[in-house]
Amino acid sequence: METTEGAELCFPLLLNTSCRKPQSYGMPVNLLLSFISLLTAALNLLVIISISHFRQLHSPTNLLILSLAVSDFLVGLLLMPVGILLTGNCWFLGDRMCNLYCIIEFIITSLSVGNMVLISIDRYLAICHPLHYNTRVTLDRTKICVCLCWIYSVLCSILIFTESLRHPTLNNSCYGECVIAFDWITGSVDFVLTIIVPITVIIVLYIRIFVVAVSQAQAMRSITLQGSVGVTAKKSEIKAARTLGIVVVVFLICLCPLYFSFIKSQTTSFTFTTWLFYCNSSLNPVIYTFFYPWFRKSLKLIVSFKILQPDSCDMKIL
Repeated sequence: METTEGAELCFPLLLNTSCRKPQSYGMPVNLLLSFISLLTAALNLLVIISISHFRQLHSPTNLLILSLAVSDFLVGLLLMPVGILLTGNCWFLGDRMCNLYCIIEFIITSLSVGNMVLISIDRYLAICHPLHYNTRVTLDRTKICVCLCWIYSVLCSILIFTESLRHPTLNNSCYGECVIAFDWITGSVDFVLTIIVPITVIIVLYIRIFVVAVSQAQAMRSITLQGSVGVTAKKSEIKAARTLGIVVVVFLICLCPLYFSFIKSQTTSFTFTTWLFYCNSSLNPVIYTFFYPWFRKSLKLIVSFKILQPDSCDMKIL
């Protein structure tokens, strides 16, 4: 009887304090999740290489896409592999590593939200204020905004987990568990700062973008051939806004269930909603492949190793 009970525990030698092993999803599911993790890291690495290598892609908008790709790459490289261990087994890395992992998860999540806000602001300025876009949105200013986004995400995550860092075993009900719980005030403040405010900003900006884009499309039909150059420029901006709008909508669909479940339980756990958010990092490069010709062209150059040629960074991509 003791042997059977010990086999169901994370640490069989600790019969009184060990957690029970969670229900495993089985080898096929773990293999599928491992494939998604590898695919996520590989696809986003291609986005990072493309934008970083080719000079023609060094624009403010692409810099924001690069920042998003880095956070998505970290999801596939760090969060997904550990998430596979947590869904099928117990936590064997200790309480300190559990807290560190949860901090990294929150940093990457808030980074993704912050990047989406910056992308929405960029598209709003490009569509609604096209005459001032090139003077207001420069590469240097975009770099500063991206750096501030990263710093903000790190500081907020550390502040939220301060109590957990001081008492790493405070929320564990048994040995071998990796769960971080929050009080109602901390959870509510985090929900407002990292979800309510950013999502509200994103929705308001894209509603404005949609209204202006529709009015511009109607105006384009009445423009004469003399203004064809300006029309082409506006069409490219609207197309970029449409593509990034799809990225934003998919992101919100994948993120909202995770935070609703978090607010309901006030704990971090690894469920279907967590993996739904993780899989969003796999979808972004797929969206780029369908809607961005420059990404498809850069993929061909990377896969064929033509980027190893001298002066390949100056190749024509756009």
